[in-house]
Amino acid sequence: MSGPGTPDAGRADYCVIACAEAWRDSGELLASPMGLIPGIGARLARRTFAPDLLLTDGEAMLVGPDGEREGWLPYRQHLELVASGRRHVMMGASQLDRFGNQNISCIGDWRRPTRQLLGVRGGPVNTLNNPTSYWVPKHSRRVFVDRVDMVSGVGHDRAAAAGPSATRFHALRRVVTDLAVLDFDTPDRTMRLASLHPGVTVAEVRGATGFEPALPDEIPYTREPTDEELRLIREELDPAGLRHREVPA
Repeated sequence: MSGPGTPDAGRADYCVIACAEAWRDSGELLASPMGLIPGIGARLARRTFAPDLLLTDGEAMLVGPDGEREGWLPYRQHLELVASGRRHVMMGASQLDRFGNQNISCIGDWRRPTRQLLGVRGGPVNTLNNPTSYWVPKHSRRVFVDRVDMVSGVGHDRAAAAGPSATRFHALRRVVTDLAVLDFDTPDRTMRLASLHPGVTVAEVRGATGFEPALPDEIPYTREPTDEELRLIREELDPAGLRHREVPA
């Protein structure tokens, strides 16, 4: 199915809104968006419905939505936030499976990979200690796979198998792509199609996914941006329109 959308809003604008919604009602929580559109989304959330959200410059400073310095966040304190679940990170993914296991390390057998990627990096710590979401700018079967080649970020099945020590802060919130929003609100904690961006059909999402996502009886569209949100995105947060390079209209 396809449906209406705000005439002036492009696909990238809906992606920004969907990313911003990941931090709704977060309170005083550190947002760690990785990527252009998640970064715009976090700043939009801070400017509108999540005023207590903490943002950083990626190094040691707390900043406001316009980049102005608001305080110092030493590395020691940053790690305390990470270890205590007071951070919500939105990462990228080279591969994701139905349980939310993420791969950013390599493609192929890890003992002799055909392609080396970033490495495991902070994936295990992020997913086991913080609320985690994912941003995928190109929804495809190359990313959404039946089984990841190597686990970097820990999914629901592996966290459950490891027991309470792994599930204490483990919380995969949402996956935002250029086609849709997916979550894990199912009995077996597998990926579910939560909303479609306007103009996208269920068949498109299923065709671009290497496993069958759970489908609720009614699938809403990603919510519309308000006039003020569109103004903020266009005039203050991304006046150069860089978001449209990542997700074309």
